[in-house]
Amino acid sequence: KVEKKKELEWALIPPGEVSQVDGIVLEKNICNSWDKIWNFEAKPDDLLIASYPKAGTTWTQEIVDLIQNNGDIEKSKRAPIHLRQPFLEWVRTTNSGIDQANAMPSPRTLKTHLPVQLLPPSFWEKNCKIIYVARNVKDNMVSYYYFQKMNKGLPDPGSWDEYFETFLSGKVVWGSWFDHVKGWWKKKESHPILYLFYEEMMKDPKREIRKVMEFLGKNLKEEVLDKIVYNTSFDVMKRNPMTNYINDVKMNHRLSPFMRKGVTGDWKNHFTEAQNKQLNENYEKNMADTSLSFCMEL
Repeated sequence: KVEKKKELEWALIPPGEVSQVDGIVLEKNICNSWDKIWNFEAKPDDLLIASYPKAGTTWTQEIVDLIQNNGDIEKSKRAPIHLRQPFLEWVRTTNSGIDQANAMPSPRTLKTHLPVQLLPPSFWEKNCKIIYVARNVKDNMVSYYYFQKMNKGLPDPGSWDEYFETFLSGKVVWGSWFDHVKGWWKKKESHPILYLFYEEMMKDPKREIRKVMEFLGKNLKEEVLDKIVYNTSFDVMKRNPMTNYINDVKMNHRLSPFMRKGVTGDWKNHFTEAQNKQLNENYEKNMADTSLSFCMEL
């Protein structure tokens, strides 16, 4: 009965409407609140976690929270992750990420999916530390497709073939993957940004967690780092109601779980040969002007 009620509630939620800010597709309610978001006042001790959607954001958030709390697992279970680290541009009728952030004591950790050019200028003015996490385009596309299927706050993605074309054209919410990862990569030349790669985090989580620890100016013992590695592993986080958005009314986990596979190379199960060829050509053209490179399989 509870499951049926949930399904009914979910079916009654209208699919996400979109609009644009400076040519970037965003949820309509974000666009309607744009002045408030753009004028957000960052503080010098704010930490921002930025990424393209479905690139390992929640993973990075939980790693950061555990490092900040010296590996104390109970402290990281104090509240769901979106309450511990407000989602800057998240807007709902009664609440918003900005409201949450403004009500929060310092030091604050915040999250965003905004491309670099849409980040509120106060973050640059206050020289805030930023952690950016990026994932290879093929796996990111597949993960985002399933996320749009299960998240009623976003537009219906249509079929995989339709979505492939939409994603490649950059007409998805939060804009082009290519522009997003390149924009943030370039910005790290002039700003304190730790740029992480999902694939490197998969390959050697302890090494990458240590990078985050050093960036945050912390010094934790090896056994604490090992504890963080274990508690931020995919299987443990998937079972953790504080990280897997199981109670978010807009997400239908029966269609696809928020934490789906957490692997590298799943794109091979979705791309046709023609799509792989098309994406490879697109990738070469779009990435010709950057030193940024990605690992497509481990």
